[in-house]
Amino acid sequence: MILTRRGMLAAGAALIALPAQAQGNYVIEPVAVGDGIWMVHGADEPIAPANGGAIANIIIIATPAGTVLCDCGPSLAYARALRKVAEELTGKPVVRAYVTHLHPDHGMGIAAFDPRIVAALPGTIEALAREGRGYSDAMYRLLNDWMRGTELVLPGRTITAGREDFSGRALKLLALSGHSGADLALVDERSGLLIGGDLVFHNRAPSTPTADLPAWRVSLDRLSAEPHGGLIPGHGPYDPDGRAAIAQTRDWIDWLEETLTQAVRSGLDMVEAGELPIPNRFATMAAARYELQRSVSHLYPGLEARLLPRIDQPG
Repeated sequence: MILTRRGMLAAGAALIALPAQAQGNYVIEPVAVGDGIWMVHGADEPIAPANGGAIANIIIIATPAGTVLCDCGPSLAYARALRKVAEELTGKPVVRAYVTHLHPDHGMGIAAFDPRIVAALPGTIEALAREGRGYSDAMYRLLNDWMRGTELVLPGRTITAGREDFSGRALKLLALSGHSGADLALVDERSGLLIGGDLVFHNRAPSTPTADLPAWRVSLDRLSAEPHGGLIPGHGPYDPDGRAAIAQTRDWIDWLEETLTQAVRSGLDMVEAGELPIPNRFATMAAARYELQRSVSHLYPGLEARLLPRIDQPG
């Protein structure tokens, strides 16, 4: 099945005029955000052929023991390019690659690494084993030749401790949830920089395909309480204050739930809900309309089931 599908995609791709980067030539430009820490800013857009799926922020950390990565991108080609850039930048081989959660823009590049150095929370590994093939298929359909050679590979190292030390540079590992069933956040103990994964978005509307909004709020409260300096969100620009992005993410999901709840109670259908006005305070957010409409598809059926009476049941 997989070979047939990918063979068909490869044949079809030959008939399509693709951008130059679609041959796997990702442009990876790390920007220093701390002492020995660099951020690769993903495109603040939906996954599309024009960006090769490279929409997630990636973090490179130099340690005495070697290079540490936080997330590894959407494809084998991306992760290979990332590894080359990161090792040239630090002068040391990659010794750890963390995968913050199951979504494919963050972890389909695992295949570029020995699985024994790729670490994730138990819930992330379980979710990838259960759902990863579907995500892989979807990425091939969306991105065609960008995904050439990419196969689903599970992280080989389960995170069971709350801290990992790399010969003197230690990272605090926070096991949280809400954006997905298992979300990893990290704090670099040397600089105090917080890596929020997709629990935190900044000037880019949060996505909700696997969201549990109450659990997400709990995690945001936990991150707010964690002593930290600057913050690298999963999507969007670096937050040097370290607080604005958390507050903005919380504001969006609160508004989203309240708005969709009221829409259901008002009898709006999903199309109408997706066209509701977005407050001016979110005007700086990239992909706001896109993510509102996606969130309607993710959350509306559950809200309708909870809020609307069933005509086939009394009372």
